[in-house]
Amino acid sequence: MAESKSSLRKPIFTKVDQLRPGTKGHTLTVKVVDSKMIMQKGRSDGPQARQMRIAECLVGDETGMIVFTARNEQVDLMKPGTTVTLRNAKIDMFKGSMRLAVDKWGRVEVSDPADFTVKEDNNLSLIEYELVSVIEE
Repeated sequence: MAESKSSLRKPIFTKVDQLRPGTKGHTLTVKVVDSKMIMQKGRSDGPQARQMRIAECLVGDETGMIVFTARNEQVDLMKPGTTVTLRNAKIDMFKGSMRLAVDKWGRVEVSDPADFTVKEDNNLSLIEYELVSVIEE
């Protein structure tokens, strides 16, 4: 008998060193190692105060680290030393290297402090991937 659709599937947690280019739907618990604002623009006046903020955050677990691109309200959660759970995260490629991101279909949640030490000598965002274009004739 198939289980009922109402029972929520427990998310399968991914470790940083399992992340691969072009994958999505990851749930992971990571510690924020570092965060730096790379873009802040927008108008605070006008009918809709639209502001765009992007920060690059180094996050990791006991298997490695990766750059997480935080947008807008996500930026406020990504403080160094904070443990966060990233739900439905995906891998974006930026200049041949992997970046972790959570779009509108996912969530960033501050969670209880994790008891692991971030493996800082395995930064997946430093690995260059060659993008192979397939040209269709």
